[in-house]
Amino acid sequence: MLELALKITAGMVLVALALNVWRLLLGPSLTDRILALDTLYINSIALIILLGIYNLSALYYEGALLIAMLGFVSTAALCKYLLRGDIIE
Repeated sequence: MLELALKITAGMVLVALALNVWRLLLGPSLTDRILALDTLYINSIALIILLGIYNLSALYYEGALLIAMLGFVSTAALCKYLLRGDIIE
């Protein structure tokens, strides 16, 4: 029963990833694209955690943590560039 729930959830997260890529490519404004990139990171973290639960391995959680940190830093850098036009002052 758990395997079926994980597969259904993984399919739903994959659909969300595809919609995020669609928004990232065709977003009407730059802020929409930044939000799509941030949501893409969050959905990829969810997918990696689901894979870790499915394989019963804790190694995937460390990868998810690294992606979360990279996502935070990249979103903060893109927002700073959007607001000020420069990342490093």
